[in-house]
Amino acid sequence: MDELIKELKLAQIGKVKESEPMSQHTTIKIGGPADLFIEPSSIDSLLKTMKIILKNNVPWRAIGRGSNLLVSDKGIKGAVIKLGPGLDELKIDETEVKAGGGQSLISLATTISRKGLKGFEFAGGIPGSVGGAVYMNAGAHGSDISKILKKAHILFEDGSMEWLSNAELEFSYRSSILQKKRPGIVLEAVFELQQGDKEEITKELQKNKDYRKETQPWNYPCAGSIFRNPLPNYAGRLVESAGLKGHQIGGAKISEMHGNFIVNTGNATAEDVLALIQHVKDTILSLYDVRMETEVEIIGRK
Repeated sequence: MDELIKELKLAQIGKVKESEPMSQHTTIKIGGPADLFIEPSSIDSLLKTMKIILKNNVPWRAIGRGSNLLVSDKGIKGAVIKLGPGLDELKIDETEVKAGGGQSLISLATTISRKGLKGFEFAGGIPGSVGGAVYMNAGAHGSDISKILKKAHILFEDGSMEWLSNAELEFSYRSSILQKKRPGIVLEAVFELQQGDKEEITKELQKNKDYRKETQPWNYPCAGSIFRNPLPNYAGRLVESAGLKGHQIGGAKISEMHGNFIVNTGNATAEDVLALIQHVKDTILSLYDVRMETEVEIIGRK
């Protein structure tokens, strides 16, 4: 590991840290240490990083702003690559928007609304990055990324890069080809929006932000929606009807505000959260014969 770190630092790719607590990089504030934590300063730096990692046969995974993520208490083997500053460029050309994978969705939605561009209002309160949103086809308020994405620039596991069209990304509910069939990092995304009334767009964006504040427990550390909606049912409603709101295991608690959120009351572990997830799954299956699937991504050492 020492030689690898030395090589990365000589390549001047950005920040490189050992045994970095992932609790500092997830919105639920949970997670053991990553063996190696890298924050590339640009796309070129990321490409250099990937070449070095592949050459040394180091397992890796990418993260954005750490939402929708639960990291094991035992941490992550290998390297974690965080996309942030340096991979958050933004270019707006009439109705076409090109954003870096590390760009904040909330920040992007605000900027776009001020330009009078319509179609991104649904993302106003989603606390993730552009890369993560494309990866999981993030959505809310009846829309999602697949409705507005034109193409995305992907860095694949073998170090190759390719622009994939909307169709090639094979979007479905909270899913894309990047999750299983062709794992990769979203370097950039191009969105096609529409001209609209700036005042109406801003008002709609604010309404969506306010709705999240009023209905979701973002005043506590949390990972966002824990379960996928088992359509036509809704996860939060099933949890509430089962009387599970407020149920707590260790420091992890099902929010009393929204049944599809688990909050960290201050000292929760990943094991607490996993036990609570399993309890919900067992209860909903027993009561309603509905199998709940997690939307939150669970990663790290077993």
